[in-house]
Amino acid sequence: MEGGKREVGGPSSEREKQEMVVVVKMEEGAFDEEEEDDDGGELQEGKGVVGNFVPGPLLPLKDQIEKDKEDESLRRWKEKLLGCLESDLNGQMEPEVKFHSIGIVSSDFGEISTPFPMNEEQSKRVLFTLQEGSEYRLKLTFSVLHNIVSGLAYTNTVWKSGLKVDQSRGMLGTFAPQREPYVHALEEETTPSGVLARGVYTAKLKFEDDDKRRHMELDYSFEIRKRS
Repeated sequence: MEGGKREVGGPSSEREKQEMVVVVKMEEGAFDEEEEDDDGGELQEGKGVVGNFVPGPLLPLKDQIEKDKEDESLRRWKEKLLGCLESDLNGQMEPEVKFHSIGIVSSDFGEISTPFPMNEEQSKRVLFTLQEGSEYRLKLTFSVLHNIVSGLAYTNTVWKSGLKVDQSRGMLGTFAPQREPYVHALEEETTPSGVLARGVYTAKLKFEDDDKRRHMELDYSFEIRKRS
């Protein structure tokens, strides 16, 4: 599932939102031009560093907008890109990612979506069933509240009969608060085939940002059956 595909909702384009994040980070002094990354700009797992970028100090979103309140056009531009109005901001420092649903998209059955939070009965039963050799994607719907969340990434670990059989990681990206939820489909996967591949699997899906805030941890089960 490495490097998921972005599909976002909301009135602002992704390019504009990334420009907004760059503006905010530059204002916060988050770029250090004199330091070089030994890994040639690649993502360093566990460090939250890409190239010469280091997450700057966390400021309330309201403070970030008010820094330019004397420049009316710039202030309105920021509000437009963030998808929120000044009246919506409460000064809270920590960003919050609120997940609304997880879906599975497959040619076997179309799309099945499960809303959050799941009750105890849902969490114990098989969330979805796929045929062997099937292509599928996990699809997430979530909102970002209070502040910009930087470097939101996921880890998905899968076990069968108590043995770890797969682990995938991917970067979703940086997201600003907006009124419309984000919709993000992870990279397409193909279920294995054969007698040994069939059966029930357990999995754990985790989401963290650059500052190691854990925004969700989901335990779920799925089944792979013989192709009919």
